[in-house]
Amino acid sequence: MSRATRRRFLEDSMLTAAAVALANSAPIRADEPQEAGQGQRLRVAIVGCGIRGKQHAHDLSEVPNVEIVYVCDADSQRAAELAASVEQQQGSRPRAVQDMRRIFDDDSVEAVFIAAPDHWHGLAALWAMQAGKDVYVEKPVSHNIAEGQRLVEAARKLNRICQAGTQYRSNGANANAIQYIRDGKLGEVKFARSLAYRRREPIGGPGHYEIPVSVDYNLYVGPAPMSPLARPNFHYDWHWFWDTGSGELGNLNIHTLDICRWGLGLNDEAFSVRSYGGRFGFHDAGQTPNTEVVMFDFGDKSIIAETRNLKSQPFVGDVSESWIFEGSEGYIAGSSLFDLDGKLISTFSGPLENHFGNFLKAVRSRRREDLNADILEGHRSTTLCHVGNISWRLGRQTPTESMREELARLGDQERALETLQKTIQHLQDHHVDLDQTPLTLGPLLEFDPQRAGFASNAQADVLLKRTYRQPFELPELV
Repeated sequence: MSRATRRRFLEDSMLTAAAVALANSAPIRADEPQEAGQGQRLRVAIVGCGIRGKQHAHDLSEVPNVEIVYVCDADSQRAAELAASVEQQQGSRPRAVQDMRRIFDDDSVEAVFIAAPDHWHGLAALWAMQAGKDVYVEKPVSHNIAEGQRLVEAARKLNRICQAGTQYRSNGANANAIQYIRDGKLGEVKFARSLAYRRREPIGGPGHYEIPVSVDYNLYVGPAPMSPLARPNFHYDWHWFWDTGSGELGNLNIHTLDICRWGLGLNDEAFSVRSYGGRFGFHDAGQTPNTEVVMFDFGDKSIIAETRNLKSQPFVGDVSESWIFEGSEGYIAGSSLFDLDGKLISTFSGPLENHFGNFLKAVRSRRREDLNADILEGHRSTTLCHVGNISWRLGRQTPTESMREELARLGDQERALETLQKTIQHLQDHHVDLDQTPLTLGPLLEFDPQRAGFASNAQADVLLKRTYRQPFELPELV
C-alpha cells in the first residue's frame, strides 16, 4: 500500500469511527454560572431576521435576564415575523425596524447581534461599537480584510466586547481536543484538513427580477453597489455573489478552518495560499465556486481546505463537515483520538456552552478573556477565507496536466496532488468534462498579516478592500 493510499484509508476509517462515536455520545450542557452581575437584565437587539437571526432569538431565550427589545431587517415582513415569534418566547414584543441606525441611536440598547448578509457585517458592527454597544457578529466577520482589521481596532480602541459567530469554539469537546494538541500529547502536529461538503442546488437566473415590496432595497444593499437583482430568490442566495457574500468557503468552511487554525496554533504568521475550483454543473447567476480547494502553507505547518456544493457523497460515511489533525503520535478527527494505525482510542467530551450566553457573560464581566471567540480570532480565520477566495478570483482555467505540474511545485506536493486527484474524480463522477470546462487555478499568493498585504501582487491588493457606496462608508476611528 502506497503512503498516499494508506493516508486516505486512515482518513476514511478515522472519520467513520469519529462519526459513530459522536452519534453515540450526548452533549454535556453547560450550567450558567451565577457570577457577579448575572442578575443584571440586558437589553439587546438582533439585526438580520433570516435563518441565523431566528437562531439568535432562539438561543437567547435560553440565556437568563436578557430582553430582545429590537429586531431589524431591510425586509419589513421578516422583521415583523421575528418580532411576533420573540413575543411568544419572552412575553413582550420587540420593536421591528428596517433601519439599524434607529437601534444604534437608542442608548438603552446594550448589545447588538448582527446576522445580516455578509456585506453588512463589518459596517454594522462598527456603527454599533461607535454607538457604545457590545457586538456579536456572525461569520465571516467582514466582507473584506480591511473591514476585519477595522473591527479589531474599534473593539480595542473603544473598549467594546466583540464576539465572532464561530460557535464551534464553545463546544467543550472541541476545546479539550485542542488542549490535547497544545499539551503536546499528539506529538508534532504540522498538518490539518478542513472539510465542508454541503449539497446546494442551482439558484436560477441570471435575469432581472423584481425586489419584494416589503424590502427597502437601498437599506438592503447598503455599502455594496446598487445592482439590479439577478437571481429569483431574494434571500439567502446573496451568499453566492462577491458583492454581498464570500461563497461556501466563508459561509461554511470557516467553521472547520477556524478549528484547524486553532489546533495548529496559527495566529499572525505570514503564509502562502493557492486555490483552485470552479462553479460546475450550475448554470445559474451565481459567481462563487461550488467546488474549491485552498492550500495554506505557513512554513512548517499547512492546511488544506476542501469545499463542495455539488450533489456528492460525504467525505466518508456520514461525515461531510469535519477536520483531521495529523500528529507524530496519532490523529484527531472531529473530537475523536486515534493512534498511528487509525485505531480509535477515545472521544473527547466537554460542556456545550451557549455561544450567545458566553458573549453576554463577557458583556457583564467586561473581560475580553471570557470570550470563546474574540473578534481577533474571528478576523484571523475570516482572513484565511478572504485570501483563499482572492487567489481563486485571480485565477485562470488550467488544463488538468498543467494543474498537476503546477501543484507538484508546492512544498506539500504529495497531499496537494492527492487532493487534486480526489477533486477530479468527484467532478468526473458528476459528468463534468474538465477538457471543456477546466478547473480555475489561482496564483500562489504570499500574504503578510502584519502589514495586511500581499507580496508583489497589485491585483490581489485591490481586493483587500472595497469601494463603499455613500452614505454607507466605513467610518474612521477617532
